[in-house]
Amino acid sequence: MRHPSRIPIEVEPVDGAAHACCPGRDVGYGGLCFEHPTGFAPGTLVRVRISSLRPVFECRACVSWCRPLGDSNGVGVFFLDPEDARRARMVEQVCHIKSYRRRVREEEGRYLTDADAAREWIDAHAADFGEG
Repeated sequence: MRHPSRIPIEVEPVDGAAHACCPGRDVGYGGLCFEHPTGFAPGTLVRVRISSLRPVFECRACVSWCRPLGDSNGVGVFFLDPEDARRARMVEQVCHIKSYRRRVREEEGRYLTDADAAREWIDAHAADFGEG
């Protein structure tokens, strides 16, 4: 199951080459997809960081695919540590809650705090948010 996300994702190869902040495309149980200006070869090990989340999400991942995407490249990575995959479920939920908060503001004109948006989203959707 993949969930759309436009959260900024910081990515750098484990070998220490250039760092880039990339727009996320989606997040799933085993990995995530992001846009990158130059892309990475499949098999490349990367460090992934999402600093806009609290706590900050950091992990190592491996590039599974890279495809042209307009003027950029879509890159898919899978998490190397099973614990990172579990933590990514929390990232998914945060993405849903942020999207819910934005949608409520745009469609209903209600401004929710992060905590209020989380409570409303959890009450309405958490039961349907299964284990991948």
